[in-house]
Amino acid sequence: MDKTKNIILGVTASIAIYKACDLVRRLRDAGYSVTVVMTKEAEELIKPIVFQSLSGNNVYTGMFSDPEEWEIEHVSLADRADLVLVAPATANIIAKVTAGICDDLLTCIISATRAPVLLAPAMNTNMYQNKITQNNIKALKSLGYKFVEPREGKLACGKSGIGCLAEVEDIEKKEKNSL
Repeated sequence: MDKTKNIILGVTASIAIYKACDLVRRLRDAGYSVTVVMTKEAEELIKPIVFQSLSGNNVYTGMFSDPEEWEIEHVSLADRADLVLVAPATANIIAKVTAGICDDLLTCIISATRAPVLLAPAMNTNMYQNKITQNNIKALKSLGYKFVEPREGKLACGKSGIGCLAEVEDIEKKEKNSL
């Protein structure tokens, strides 16, 4: 009997957040169960109800939300995950994961999971090319974290450069290889 694969989709505050909506739809169409975990900053850009409607699952937004069941939420979500996918992944979330900082639900899940973690960066070119960000990415890769590299294109600031979230199709292909 085939078990439905569970993907935790971490969504952070990037203008590319709208692509996460398409990603949820595509992953569901491919037969995956998708549970969205949003950072509080991501909630400033899009409401959780959008992801709840697209995923058909509860959306998790905070460490101290009322739990649906009496369980330690970040551990139970981490245990259920077959893959933790963060798209878009900001420089902030990449830095926190690299440093082992667990100050929100998403970073706690990433720290607690034994599942593969796949990050799809999306940020301004200067932030992406910053030596600290590049060192963080290199460090995470050396620990086995996978990345879907950003592409070149027009950024939110109006300039063009590397830092655009990878195409949803490319994220989906890399996700299938990570499961």
